[in-house]
Amino acid sequence: MIAARTIRPWDHRASAAALAAPWLAAGGAWALAAPAAATAGVWLLSAAGVAALWRRRRRDGGLAAAFRRMHGGAPHPAALVDGGGVVRDVNAAAQPLLRVGTRIDETLDPGLAGQGASAYRLARQAAADGIARAPVTLAGQDWQLSVEPLAGGAQLWRLARGAGADAQAAVSFGPAELMEPLPVALARIDAEGRILSANAAARLLLGSDRPAGRALPDLVEGLGKSMPDRLRDTLAGRAQGRSEIARRRDSEHNGFLQLTMTRMAGDAGPEILAVISDATELKTLEAQFVQSQKMQAVGQLAGGIAHDFNNLLTAINGHCDLLLLRHLQGDTDHSDLMQIRQNANRAAALVRQLLAFSRKQTLRPQTLHLFDTLAELANLLDRLLGEKVALEISNTEDIWPIRADERQLEQVIVNLVVNARDAMPAGGVVQLRTRKTTLDEPLERDRALVPAGDYALIEVEDTGTGIARDKIGKIFEPFFTTKRVGEGTGLGLSTAYGIIKQMDGFIFVDSTPGEGTLFRIYLPAETEVEAAPPEPAAPVRPGFRDTTGRGVVLLVEDEAPVRAFAARALQMRGYTVLEADCGEAALEILEDAELKVDLFVSDVIMPGIDGPGWVRKAYEARPDASTVFVSGYSEDVFADGKAAVPRSSYLSKPFTLNDLVERVRDHMDRYVG
Repeated sequence: MIAARTIRPWDHRASAAALAAPWLAAGGAWALAAPAAATAGVWLLSAAGVAALWRRRRRDGGLAAAFRRMHGGAPHPAALVDGGGVVRDVNAAAQPLLRVGTRIDETLDPGLAGQGASAYRLARQAAADGIARAPVTLAGQDWQLSVEPLAGGAQLWRLARGAGADAQAAVSFGPAELMEPLPVALARIDAEGRILSANAAARLLLGSDRPAGRALPDLVEGLGKSMPDRLRDTLAGRAQGRSEIARRRDSEHNGFLQLTMTRMAGDAGPEILAVISDATELKTLEAQFVQSQKMQAVGQLAGGIAHDFNNLLTAINGHCDLLLLRHLQGDTDHSDLMQIRQNANRAAALVRQLLAFSRKQTLRPQTLHLFDTLAELANLLDRLLGEKVALEISNTEDIWPIRADERQLEQVIVNLVVNARDAMPAGGVVQLRTRKTTLDEPLERDRALVPAGDYALIEVEDTGTGIARDKIGKIFEPFFTTKRVGEGTGLGLSTAYGIIKQMDGFIFVDSTPGEGTLFRIYLPAETEVEAAPPEPAAPVRPGFRDTTGRGVVLLVEDEAPVRAFAARALQMRGYTVLEADCGEAALEILEDAELKVDLFVSDVIMPGIDGPGWVRKAYEARPDASTVFVSGYSEDVFADGKAAVPRSSYLSKPFTLNDLVERVRDHMDRYVG
């Protein structure tokens, strides 16, 4: 439901809270949407942003309370007027002249007309200069009117009888008295940038008990434009009422403030009134969003690169295998081909690390007991650390079981321990600890939220050089490393991050330069442990297995080099191979009802219809067929919430010639006979 209100000339310059006030007073939960472009346009109110207006209502309530304390018993009429020109409160002296809920211009404009003034013009002048004064005739008497800005667009309107200097003095502003009890943080700043006064709320936010006399740029620094430049812009009228974010210079917790500065007239010349609020939570949320977007973008990029590299490595490995069939050991070219294969395997290992970071690596989760896992890993870790670094393991036997891929978890621990070793070139101690922990409340830190619950906690701590504060936020990013050139790929910690996230866990780091670094890993406890299914009996294979066979294989692969290698490998083993470069082409081939096809071998990610998509359609006419899916991603990447494709298995890229022909032979034996 949307409500609309026509705006008067006063209204279209009024604050959003003031325009929404009538609806809020009536009990509506409204917030502002965009204003119309025309002067006499409309403001639309929707349900979004209600929290901001609620906070504004609380602030306005504080203004009203302060107004009553400071001016309730004053002998001169005084009124609190909101940004929309509506009288919100009056003291006893003003009650015969002004009524709450009426518009200030309707009451005062007739008496200002003779002076060539209007309430609207005075309000604008006060907002621009900090104060506005004018004589006014009201109730048949002459008065001196004073208008001064308050927080949130509100204004203090005061009257004194007469028209001379005495009347002006009677309505002069006492800023310190009015500002001090306000719940809104306010500070007055002179033309040189020095703080003249600051109320209690402002002193708390600025982190100074006595800020008066200090230069504002000494307390806060601007983000982007410098604070002195912002002050000059405000004094020159170029940035009136604009909100800016600044960082506290003395904050150990990277605190941020939002300053809204307005030029005003002071006793000794122009001044600046600054409305200050705590923006730390806002900047923290902004940083969390930016970091999550960056990590997501880098993950997608890494996953895409890894997918493309896996296709290239599949073709390189595959054609290398084909050449090795013709160049046996002893051949002059055999050693060169083995070098190609070994380096291709090293490249494949790097690709797996990229996939781990992008959370697209195939995991084989199982129920693990960390006590047993670390006990088996201890000897390897000792060898990796060498003689200069001691390993201390505190491994509790009563720790909760977890569900994880044991091989990948071991890789995470090895990466962290090796990093700890490299941070202690002169030697030191690495402590590896495990324990169970329960979070009664969600844990929020490092832009992550750990749900409440039971966790197995793994800690790896060293006594090394530590990580600098300006670098600690980047250590989980791919290719970022603090090591010298040639000493690391920058993928170790990013791999650990990706693996832990894929296991629904969390990894955090604390470090003090010169003292050491502590990594903490939270892995959800598996409180209901299901009995592991019996392992299928492994087929007894001799040293050489006959992988030749018969049958028709439909090979669907959009990468021509991969398709060429796979087709040759299968044809060499006796299979008839039909080729297609996409799912649509495969379905066209299968339109021939008389064509017998025993097995589909298909890539997963392809232009147009993907692998599982065309296979499900093909199964409708050929329900007895089976499928081998091949992909550089993990096998759950193509599930997309759908049921698994029946009679299918998964072969990850890059695969070798033997990997492919053995998997095809297994399918033929199982489903074709």
